[in-house]
Amino acid sequence: MSGERIMNEEKSRSLFEASKHLMPGGVNSPVRAYRNVGRIPRFIQKASGSHITDADGNTYIDYVCSWGPAILGHSHPKVVEAVVKAASCGLSFGAPTEAELKLARLVNRFMPNVESLRLVSSGTEAVMSAIRLARGYTGRDKIIKFRGCYHGHSDAMLVKAGSGALTGSAPDSAGVTSGASRDTLVAEYNSIESVKALFEANPHQVAAVIVEPIAANMGVVIPKDEFLDGLRQITSECGALLIFDEVITGFRLSFGGAAEYFGIGPDLVTLGKIIGGGMPMGAYGGRREIMEMVAPSGKVYQAGTLSGNPMATAAGIATLEEILVHREMYSLLDAKGAKIEKALKAKFGDGATVNRAGSLLSVFFAKGPVDSYDSVMRSDLEKFRAFFSHMLDRGIYLPPSQYEAWFVSLAHDDEDIRRTCQAINDF
Repeated sequence: MSGERIMNEEKSRSLFEASKHLMPGGVNSPVRAYRNVGRIPRFIQKASGSHITDADGNTYIDYVCSWGPAILGHSHPKVVEAVVKAASCGLSFGAPTEAELKLARLVNRFMPNVESLRLVSSGTEAVMSAIRLARGYTGRDKIIKFRGCYHGHSDAMLVKAGSGALTGSAPDSAGVTSGASRDTLVAEYNSIESVKALFEANPHQVAAVIVEPIAANMGVVIPKDEFLDGLRQITSECGALLIFDEVITGFRLSFGGAAEYFGIGPDLVTLGKIIGGGMPMGAYGGRREIMEMVAPSGKVYQAGTLSGNPMATAAGIATLEEILVHREMYSLLDAKGAKIEKALKAKFGDGATVNRAGSLLSVFFAKGPVDSYDSVMRSDLEKFRAFFSHMLDRGIYLPPSQYEAWFVSLAHDDEDIRRTCQAINDF
């Protein structure tokens, strides 16, 4: 290793120690604690473009991008302007606004299959509501999810496979009852056979299959050619709904998200991250006949005082409008991601596997292919920890877990990419 920079972390360390007395683990979301990498978490003070600055004054090239929403870069002037203008008119009304309609129209323009949608405040809330809707629409109870795919922290989704992939799932968190997880079945990502087996074992009982069309919460895992097509076919044949969890992939892979990217139309879609432009926001939507089941039109109840919050809505509108302006942005993002992928492959060769889809990528310290939960679990975590620390000490801010995605933004310029590739080469 060469080219090490000395990074001061005294204030972050002090803040972390103080936070541990008032917050579980010193953080408000587990991965922020840096336990997986054995370091002190950086307490971020400000961000602009592709860079973030911590409480000690260290500046980093950021590939976390607030876990996805900063696709335009941090503190984009038009997004900030929109939020400030909205805030000056009031922070929350608990009543309809014209901006909610404008955002819904924009989403429909990007994703014509989302004929109707409901705004909520987070991706977790969007998934929880979509699952309830699928059950209400079909009159069935069971849901199929995939091992390694994360859909937020609602009780029914915090499950893992038991003794085998074809069993009902045991709770994956203390506080989740066996009753809450009883109707959640777990299949293997990229295995249509495991899905078919679950349908056969539970005839006329499965309300929906929910999937990250590109898995991004066990690191980036790309679907095999026949996988998503197979899910569309089997759900249609069995009278179940297909739900794409596009909280991460929505508006990041293409204008129409993964549905457009792969040319497959799900029945329902959950959205988050970019739709709020960095503010708390989520949505679920899909075919009109399904969404008409949601109260007050139908009998599936879901509500939220802060749904369609004016500041979050303004940030989402500004972000999506800016995406529309940059018609070439997805090819630019793909090219940036490709340069980092090339550098990783050149450095590690067969000693690592790089999975990438556009501006989403992961390096696994395992021999390929990495296309399933089991293959992800072969990763050398000690080597990842060493690589993470090496990059952090050189001013490159990566997700502090082997099992998270890197995000490239439009704000990452040629110099950012060059410095990143050089740091990779120096490892």
